[in-house]
Amino acid sequence: MSSLLHAVVEAGIFSSDPVRTAAIIGGGAAVMSGVIGVFTVIRGQSFAGHALADISSAGGSLSFLLGINPLAGFLGLALLAAAGIEFIGIRRARERDLITGIILGAGLGLSALFLYFDVITHSTTGAAVSVMFGSMFTIPPSTIPLALIIGFGALFMVALLYRPLLLCSLDSELALVSGIRVRLIGLLHLLILALAVALSAMTVGAVLSTALLIGPAAIALRLVKRPGQALILAASIGLITTWGGIFLAYDSFYWTPGHGWPVSFFIVLLIFVLYIVTGWIQWLREAGSCSQVL
Repeated sequence: MSSLLHAVVEAGIFSSDPVRTAAIIGGGAAVMSGVIGVFTVIRGQSFAGHALADISSAGGSLSFLLGINPLAGFLGLALLAAAGIEFIGIRRARERDLITGIILGAGLGLSALFLYFDVITHSTTGAAVSVMFGSMFTIPPSTIPLALIIGFGALFMVALLYRPLLLCSLDSELALVSGIRVRLIGLLHLLILALAVALSAMTVGAVLSTALLIGPAAIALRLVKRPGQALILAASIGLITTWGGIFLAYDSFYWTPGHGWPVSFFIVLLIFVLYIVTGWIQWLREAGSCSQVL
């Protein structure tokens, strides 16, 4: 049994500090992203999630330039951008998307500027890769307490806002008639979304964090109809794919010695495969339903 386990799991994975740090922070980001991702997909704000992730890259780039905690940088810009999208944006979806796109472009422009200054002042070339595509095994353990506080805080806020947030996501007009402050709920949703994308951007990178936010949620909503079940399933899918990606990335150091494959690649690959498989399952269900009707 031990020989079989060793053949599948490389030695040292469970005693590696970088792996433990990646598992804790990555797992927290996955659960947060899965939960808030369900509301984001239902509300049709996937583009806003993608924009916040890209905008947060400016904060990550600035943190490398100033030598501060990367999570603080990602988090600061993401929160500012979330507030800006809500306060500047217009109610009509077309104009709101326009404002989101403008803010996204400004954030990416700042990222390019900060990364340029980092290269010419510190002569470092790895910052761009870490910010855009993540570098989970290099996250310092000192980041864990802040990451856990952010994760538990965001989940607590979702629990408090569950009913009004769900009603606003399903039918904003009915929520408004029911006396719910729809604009405030929308702002709080974006702020929680900013917390999730900041944490996931630091783990899998700003470019790929959208996959962790939208993928598990979209898969869960394909398989179940009840929002509560979708939240649990999306969080579970995100956690499994993240830990699976960490495991495969660690193993990849032994496939091509000295050149391990990126964790973010494996996480996105697993999510993509699951999305394709569940799409096939959904097609079979619909085909079966149609045949029964006929």
